[in-house]
Amino acid sequence: MSKNYEKATLGGGCFWCLEAVYEQVKGVEDVVSGYTGGHVDHPTYEAVCSGTTGHAEVVQITYDPDVISFKELLDIFWKIHDPTTLNRQGADVGTQYRSVIFYHDEKQKEIALKSKEEAQRYFSAPIVTEIAPLDTFWKAEAYHQDFFRNNPYQGYCQAVVAPKVEKFQHTFKEWVKK
Repeated sequence: MSKNYEKATLGGGCFWCLEAVYEQVKGVEDVVSGYTGGHVDHPTYEAVCSGTTGHAEVVQITYDPDVISFKELLDIFWKIHDPTTLNRQGADVGTQYRSVIFYHDEKQKEIALKSKEEAQRYFSAPIVTEIAPLDTFWKAEAYHQDFFRNNPYQGYCQAVVAPKVEKFQHTFKEWVKK
């Protein structure tokens, strides 16, 4: 297995959902919930939720490109959230829940743009996912890390996160860690 891990930073609604899915993906070594895309240093969850910092809730994924590619991570991304709703996922509303790919380099930018174009065929409404350069990634508070794993019976986890995890497991059987 390669030790040349790469990173991907994605936002698609509540970071608990994305984290719970990507933690189960073969080739993913680590998933960290956090914030990026805003104009405030060291943002807190409360500040981000106010909608005034400009940050999105995101996950930063450390993955082995010898096992899974950035494009394959994006193939999963397009299907585990609704990239056609502006600044919302279900009942979660606000710019912090926007659909966004923060690229780490020009190669990721090119892959993201092409992937977005290819994914459009699966949706009748236009994809509104933002593609932007990654600036500073701020790790979310400790209680947000591994939230679904640590709180599987919490109400939001049962109603929102669990169905997304199940959809991933059903749709991407070949990518689920054994």
